[in-house]
Amino acid sequence: MVIFNVVLKKIINQESSEPIKQGEPAGAPTPPPAPAPSTPVFAPKPSPQPSAFHSSTMSSKNILSSDVEIKGTLKFSNDLIIDGRIEGEVNSEGDLTVGENAHIKGDIKTRAVTVFGKVEGNITVTDRCELKQNAELVGDIRAGKLAIEEGASFMGSSTVGARAAAAAKADASKSHTPPHQG
Repeated sequence: MVIFNVVLKKIINQESSEPIKQGEPAGAPTPPPAPAPSTPVFAPKPSPQPSAFHSSTMSSKNILSSDVEIKGTLKFSNDLIIDGRIEGEVNSEGDLTVGENAHIKGDIKTRAVTVFGKVEGNITVTDRCELKQNAELVGDIRAGKLAIEEGASFMGSSTVGARAAAAAKADASKSHTPPHQG
């Protein structure tokens, strides 16, 4: 922050290097510098190195980084990467990636989910659930397809296949319909 303030002061106090306009005397005084903005200016913080899973998926997904904590229901419509802490339900018709720094305490209901981090709650997906190498899941899974890599930890029961996918779609349509007005 100190370095930024010094650089900012140098920029503000620097004399103009604009050429002298025709008809002005060569020794004409330069106008005073513009006043500093009334709101403080801060240098952007360098972003931390992304986790390994970010490199191939980062371009088209929304990200909740590792310093984000949310309590309550989280709803989104496109794809989302969570690398922070969530306490509550996660609902979407899109795909969810639970990052390696993430910790979710609550149920997940999405189209598909890939878990690199920790989930304490049930996962219900209409398509595919993947538990990656260091993933930890304490809860039940209901999915059309399930992939568990060596090294993942899963404590719960699973229902997989066409019936599970149909039941998940029925649950998803219930949770995505707007409340009755009337």
